[in-house]
Formats: sequence, structure tokens, C-alpha cells
Amino acid sequence: MHVEHLLQLESLGLTLLWGEEPLPAREISGVTATDLEDPTRFLQQGEVVLSGLVWWHPTDEPEKAARFVSALRTAGAVALLAGEETHGAVPAVLVDACRTHGVTLIAVPASTSFRAITEAVYLRQWGDLSRRPTHHYALPENVRNELSVLLAAGADPDTLLDRAFAHLGTPAAYLLSATGRTLARTLSAPPLTAPRGAECLRRPTGATLRVESDGSPYDIWHLHVPDTAGAPPRVLHEIADVLAQHRHRTAPGEKAARRKGDDLVSLISAPHTDGTSLRLALHGCGLFDRGPYQVITARPAHEDDAGAAADALTEALHHDPGRPFAVGRLAGGTAAAVVQGEPGDSEGRLRALWPVLDGCRPGAALHGGVGAEVAGPEGLHGSLVQARYALTASRATEPAAARLTSVDGLTTLHSLLAGLPEEVREVFSARTLGPLTDGDGVSQRMMLHTLEVFLAHNCSWARVAEALHLHVNTVHYRVRRIEQLTGRDLSRLDHRLDLQAALMCR
Repeated sequence: MHVEHLLQLESLGLTLLWGEEPLPAREISGVTATDLEDPTRFLQQGEVVLSGLVWWHPTDEPEKAARFVSALRTAGAVALLAGEETHGAVPAVLVDACRTHGVTLIAVPASTSFRAITEAVYLRQWGDLSRRPTHHYALPENVRNELSVLLAAGADPDTLLDRAFAHLGTPAAYLLSATGRTLARTLSAPPLTAPRGAECLRRPTGATLRVESDGSPYDIWHLHVPDTAGAPPRVLHEIADVLAQHRHRTAPGEKAARRKGDDLVSLISAPHTDGTSLRLALHGCGLFDRGPYQVITARPAHEDDAGAAADALTEALHHDPGRPFAVGRLAGGTAAAVVQGEPGDSEGRLRALWPVLDGCRPGAALHGGVGAEVAGPEGLHGSLVQARYALTASRATEPAAARLTSVDGLTTLHSLLAGLPEEVREVFSARTLGPLTDGDGVSQRMMLHTLEVFLAHNCSWARVAEALHLHVNTVHYRVRRIEQLTGRDLSRLDHRLDLQAALMCR
């Protein structure tokens, strides 16, 4: 399939914004959807790139768009398909960048989904392959026909993988998730643990091919063959295409399940949902109306894509097959999962997996929050509130580092305060410290530092004087001044706690 063939599909409603001949005639090898500012490492030669332009803002410098398009050109992308939904239209600065770097640019209307474009490409490619002479194929005709029948019948990935490699003597081959979890394997392939699978993806031996999809980096599949002897590269690419077709065929069912998860999460986020609606939603997601339950939340740092967060949670929870779950999306880029069954050591396994999961999307540290276990559906709202609070604490404590925080771990004043919204912390700190934080004068800084040292040394006059290299009388004077400015009595424990909390909230 060529780029110009996409433009000829009236159902997609695409518009060519820039593309001089012969660029639109270039052949498409695959599709990648991305909203990363630098997607280079995720692109392959000959792909069309779908982007909703979430990475761009009207206040950005033109160089940002130029860097993005330059990355596409370097990776060998044949076209950029830019969505109009985020900004209402494709920005002119992006058109200029594509013209400068020689990358075909096509506008995607808000009414056209990226999934529809991806399906159009792969269905056309599959049809083109089926009409080509036999010498264009690496897979024998009988194998292609068998795989085509299996795809139409809805065969599972294990069956597809085994039959695709049967004519090669069924060598060991795996279908791996983004975190190394085995999704399918041939009959001759020995079991592979998830840590070992993740190691294979990080330091591949043999051959590892990405199975094309328009999902997030947490939802990527990989075809992995440890020993490539007797498995020509063209064969592996064609088998990867078959697996991609399977993904596209099962996508509607996955989207329906995600919508049910959205409905469930929406219900438990409301404080007074009636029990009947909640139980129906649980049943709709394949969960029982009896506990125990636990709610887990996730969100990548500086990211408003709840779909990516939901993919991350889904992938993480698949590593614990003994606990059924449903994942849904909340407003603001957060995803939440309702997990059923006794937690056991699930949280420990999840915590160990978290760095691997975070590595799927470098530069977007993944944060998570875990609510307390609850006995029945009526406790789900409370567990969600706790999980969101723990998530906020995780993001506030180490914004740039991947972190999974449990509400059970909020055992210090510092961790408790970290879960408060930033706006609340700012107001509390400003109102409590008062004039100590007004302006940036030398006197304010001196008094604030004295208060910090005084509280850090447990209000010991002598130790504070020694730490500040001051006479004790000077310390007494400053402390009295702090008390006057803040209206707090530092001889009282509750007032000292107020000021300590205000300092922590700064």
C-alpha cells in the first residue's frame, strides 16, 4: 500500500497538506501512533506516523516541531498523519517543518479514528499480499491460506504462532508483551519467565520484531525467536504481520471491555452510587459482587493520556493471573483498576515489576497509588479515594522517578502531607507561615531558616545557637519574633506541628 492510496479512501476523509511528488507514492511498511516529543526509538523504516499532536502547544518555539519532523525523517517515516482534534487544525509551523524536511503531511479530521486508519493500512496490505504472485512471499502458499482461515475463525495467538512456524520445524518462538510476559509460544518453546522475557527485549539475542499496533508503549507486542537459524527475516516479518492482523481483529472486544471498565470506575468515583448499579457494573466487567477488592491507580508524569495509564495498569495486573480485574479511565490522565481477591503478595510483585513497566516509556515516569483492601462493593469508593491520595503523594515526593505508593505506607507526616493537592499545600503554607514567606527579603529568609533549625533541633536553645553560630539571647529574640509574626506559641506542641507541617508543604 502507498501513501496516496490512503488519500483515495473517502471513508477516512484525509487531506494532503504537503507532499511533493514522488513522496506520496512511497510504499507503507507499517503504522505507528505516537505523541512523544521524540519518537525516534519507536519508529521503523517505511512507516506512516499517526500523532494527535498532544506533544505540541501553540506557545512552543518552531524548533520543537522541526525536531519532531526531523526525527521522522531520520527514522525513514514515509508520512505524518496529524490529528486535527487536539488543536482544531494542523498548526502551520508543522506544515513548514514537513516542507523543510521533506516529510509528507496529511491532516486527519476529528471524525476519523487512528484505529480506522491503521485497519485500512493492514487490511489493504493483507489484501495486496494475497493477490501477489507466489515469488513475492516468504511463507508458502499453503501456510498463508491456513493462517488466513485461522484468522477469520478467531484463532488464539498460540495456534497462529505454532502453525506459522510449523513448516520450519516448529522452532522455539515467543510472543512477548512490553514487560516480557509470554502471550503465546510454540509447542517446542520452553516456558519463559517474565523477568527473562524482559531481559530478551532489553538485550535481544536471536531476532525480536515489534508487532504493529496503534497502542501505547505499554501495550506493544514483540515476536521473539531465540535462534534465527532456518527462520529467514522475511518469514518473521510476515508472521509478525499475521499477529498484527489478529490484534486488529480483537481490538473491538478490547475497546468494549475498556468502556465497561470506564463505567465501573465512574460509578465508584461517585460517593453515593446505589448498590444495584454497582453490582451490575462489576458483573459487566467479569467480577463478582463480593470482595475482597482493592483499587489501584496509575498515571505517567507530565502526561494527560488516560489511555496510556490504563494500558500500563492492564499490563501490570496481567502478571497476577490469580486476581481478576477491570481497568477504567478517570479525568485528568489517571487510570484506576478494581482488583478482586486476596492481595497476598500481589503488591510486592507489582512493586518489583514497576521499574520494568516504567522502562516501557522512558522520560514519562510512571506513578501508582494503592488503596486499602475492602470487604465489599460499598467500600470501593473509599479505596479509590485512598488510591488517588497515594498517587498524589507518589507524584509529589519524586516527580521524575517511577514510584508505587500504598496508602498503608503513608505513616509519616511528610508522606501524609504529600498526598494533599499542590494548591491546598500552597495555601496552608502561606497562611500558616504568614509574613515569613512574604517577599524575598534577607530578614524573611533569616527568620525562616531560624525556624527550620529550631524545629529540627527539637527546640533546644543551646543546640540551635551552636548550629547557627549565634548567642542564645539572639536565638530567643528571633524565636519571639517568629511567634509574633505567625501568631503561634512555639512552647506548645500543636503550634510547633502546625509550623512544621507548613514548612513541609512549601
